[in-house]
Amino acid sequence: MNGKPDPANLVLLGVITGVRGLRGELRIKSFTAHPEDLGAYGPLWDKAGEVSYQVIVTGEARGQLIARIRGVSDRIAAEMLKGLTLHIPRSALPKLEEDEFYHSDLIGLQVITTSGEVLGTVSAVEDFGASDVLEVDGGPVKGLVVPFTKEVVPEIDLNTGRVMVDPPDGLLEPSEDEAKQTE
Repeated sequence: MNGKPDPANLVLLGVITGVRGLRGELRIKSFTAHPEDLGAYGPLWDKAGEVSYQVIVTGEARGQLIARIRGVSDRIAAEMLKGLTLHIPRSALPKLEEDEFYHSDLIGLQVITTSGEVLGTVSAVEDFGASDVLEVDGGPVKGLVVPFTKEVVPEIDLNTGRVMVDPPDGLLEPSEDEAKQTE
């Protein structure tokens, strides 16, 4: 890539969560469909698009990648990268099919029901095995987790910044702990 990418067009692929060992290995939480492929995307950038990093994945432990970054060879240098988010220009990502979305595009979207009730905003997209779920914060239901299926999420409009939800029975009911707090 010639030059630096436009920060507005960067997509989050991972975050450095910690250090492993004395030789500069890093723990990275990857947000890619296949976490082990993080290094295959080519140079990754900081969120400002100022500094690029060549990531070499060396293994996996406890659900996170173990990796090295070219030029980082000791624990002190690695510690300085803790918390760094790793991004790639959107143009370097594969094109999506209709009704496919990058998780980073969903974060921050307003979540509303089919009847118009605002539930909050998408704060995270998680994969717990069976299917993805949307975590929704800032609304009337604390700790709301919405199954990310076509039945429950029939519409996503990136242009208006909205996720339409058709909540199944019980989804918007308070948890037992919340119900006890209101008694």
